[in-house]
Order: sequence, then C-alpha cells, then structure tokens
Amino acid sequence: MKKLFTVLVVVLFAFTSVFAQGSKEAAASNVIKVGATPDPHAILLNLVVDDLAAEGYTLQVIEFTDYVTPNDALESGEIDANYFQHIPYLESFNTEHGYHLVNAGGIHVEPLALYSKKVASLADLKNGATIAIPNDPTNEGRALLLLQSAGLIKLSASAGLEATPSDITENAKGLKFKEIEAATLPRILDDVDAAVINGNYAIPAGLIATRDGLFVEGADSPYVNVIAVKAGNENNPGIQALVKALKSEKVAKFVSEKYPNGEVVLVK
Repeated sequence: MKKLFTVLVVVLFAFTSVFAQGSKEAAASNVIKVGATPDPHAILLNLVVDDLAAEGYTLQVIEFTDYVTPNDALESGEIDANYFQHIPYLESFNTEHGYHLVNAGGIHVEPLALYSKKVASLADLKNGATIAIPNDPTNEGRALLLLQSAGLIKLSASAGLEATPSDITENAKGLKFKEIEAATLPRILDDVDAAVINGNYAIPAGLIATRDGLFVEGADSPYVNVIAVKAGNENNPGIQALVKALKSEKVAKFVSEKYPNGEVVLVK
C-alpha cells in the first residue's frame, strides 16, 4: 500500500510538472517580442503595450540602433516581429541574405529629407559640395531619387529604386557623395555640406524635415514603414492585434501631437 502511494505521488508530481510547463509555454505564446529603432518606432510600440495587454498579449519592445541586427534576430526567431523598415529595404534584404521576411501591415511614412548646417537653401550649395547619403542599397537609391526630385542630379532611366552614384547621368554642380551608414548620418552633418537622413535617425537628432530640410520627400512616398514578420506568421492573431493597435485613434492622436510638423505620417 505504501509503495502504491509512493507511485501515485510520483505520477501526480510528474503530471503537475508537465501541466505547469504547458502553462508556461501557453503563456509564452502570448508574448510578442518586437525589435524596433527608438524613435518613432519604439515610442509608438510602447504606447500600445496596455492595449495589447487588454487583448491578452504581453508586448516586449527590444530596441536596436541599426538596420541589420533586427532582421537577423527576426529570421533566427529571437524576436517575433520588427518595426523599422520600409518594403523596398525588406525585399532587398531578403534577396541579399536569403531571408524570408514579409510585411504584416504598413503603419507610417517618415519623409526623407536633405539637411545641412552650412547652407540655408538648395541654391546655396556650391559646386563640388559633398553630400552624405545612406550606404545601404534601398536607402541610397531613395536618397538619390530625392536629390533628383530636388533638381540637383539626373539618374539613368533604368536606375530604379536601388540607384547608386554610378547611375548619375547629369550632375551640374559636380556634387560629391559620401556613402555612410544611415545611423551615423546625423553625427557627421557638421563634416559635410549636406546629408540625406532617414526620419528615424533625424528625429532623435532634433531634426524636423518640414522645418530643417532643404528638400523633403513628397507625402506620396512608397516607403511605408511596416511590421515585418517571418513568412507564415503574418496572420498570427497577436501580430494582427499589434497592427490594429498601431492603427488606432489613440496612436493617431499621439502622432498628431508628438509630430505636428509631419515627421511621421500614418497610413490607412
């Protein structure tokens, strides 16, 4: 009888341990780990933490300061989603690295702009001026397209979204280009005549496109920042709850107050 009791206790303990482990795994499935650059991405994500909690999800925001690591972490499964990039960059990254990342929902556009601490207008740029541009393929192409729209250069008709300086066919001012990591651009603005800077790096540096930009990307930009996930997870209920939360009136009100000068433009 004592032996039977001991066996029952062992079985019960094992069952309890399995149940507890299952509960932990079930709880973990409701945790959404999202990688993001600090401003505005992490700010907007932290804004909806309580909204996700009300839906039964624990949102954990992990901040990154570059464009490569958050995609590596997403592909490897260290995080469930990331929020920092636009679709052309995502597609280019997939092609270059053989990754399988997809768009789960477009959230906002950060207008790209040309900034300078040395001149007050495009007309003031001298012949041979040095302009810093992002060195990753899609943002470099985006920067050159911006400079073309500003009338500073002309690109080959076949250049497309991944244009490089070698695609420049006309350069009346003889502008020189320095290809720099996007995150570094605000810090080297004093060292060049002008720089094309992405919004999520311009904003923390205190730069406002509509106030400080010599030339600003149009509101019809195709470079919408998205929630990116591993292929097959785009319809995950937690991910869709996250996208819905970021498209809420609460976020719209916050953006209108936090970024009143059009630094962040939400998409429908």
